[in-house]
Amino acid sequence: MIRSSLSLAALAAVLLAAAPASADEARAVILKERLVASGPAITLGDLFDNAGDAAGTAVARAPEPGGRVSIDPAHVQALAAEAGLSWANAGGVLRVTVERAARIVPASEVEALIEEMLFVETGRPHQVSLSSHVAELAAPVASLGAPEVTRFEHDPRSGLFRADIAAWPGGQAQTLSGRAEAVSDLPVLARPVARGEVITAGDIEWVQLPDSRVRAEHVSSEAALIGMAARRSLRPGAPLREFDIEAPTLIARGEIVSLVFQSGPLTLAARARAMEDGAEGDVIRFVNLQSNRTVEAVAEGPGRARVAGPAYTH
Repeated sequence: MIRSSLSLAALAAVLLAAAPASADEARAVILKERLVASGPAITLGDLFDNAGDAAGTAVARAPEPGGRVSIDPAHVQALAAEAGLSWANAGGVLRVTVERAARIVPASEVEALIEEMLFVETGRPHQVSLSSHVAELAAPVASLGAPEVTRFEHDPRSGLFRADIAAWPGGQAQTLSGRAEAVSDLPVLARPVARGEVITAGDIEWVQLPDSRVRAEHVSSEAALIGMAARRSLRPGAPLREFDIEAPTLIARGEIVSLVFQSGPLTLAARARAMEDGAEGDVIRFVNLQSNRTVEAVAEGPGRARVAGPAYTH
């Protein structure tokens, strides 16, 4: 009888040693405030701070980089218990939502990629803008390399395009759309210029304007602006039209000038008063202060005008 009792006690000791840890003996864990998976699988270490050796246990497949996925709390509790962790879910979480960490590719980088591709294909600079619903692309944190275009369709007339772009080499492509228009470089003013003020090279900078907005009257060269005067007050950054500028006034109305008449070896000079403003090369009227007669002459330089011929008028 004593032998039998000893055998039962030994058997009980063996069974207790083989039994799994109770809920009280399992390590209690608390859900992290922000749940982020860094790799292709969501692990207990992504969900709990003190998961210990169980941190690498997979719970579910992670979403695409930058995406989110929700997991049933009961599923999380069951996997945690199997790994020796106890999560009480005291907060009553209904869904465990996990996001996938990502390396963000901004929209500006994608637009620059398409602009470069179009320049290589057409030899023309383009201005690219993605549709408003596309903010950025997301790649795995550990991925390397720039985004790449796997398919591109573009209508030059409307400017609309559709492109399949992978955020990283070998990644899954995402279809994006937007507008890509050929642009022209136009000179504009870098500062406000007042009426009559002469434009210098330092006053000029360049902007790109879609071809659909470029007009025949727009000034397209820097040389056409330098040395010209503003016909009216001009604001910076706006494309300039030919009628916004004029040759600067060389002789002002009322100014006393030297009026020169030359015929062969004969040169005569007289003092005259300008009756109107004139730029270099303009033919304007003067009053000869000696004869009080009106004569037309070419504004030749500051304070100097040349009579083209004996065309005096009363």
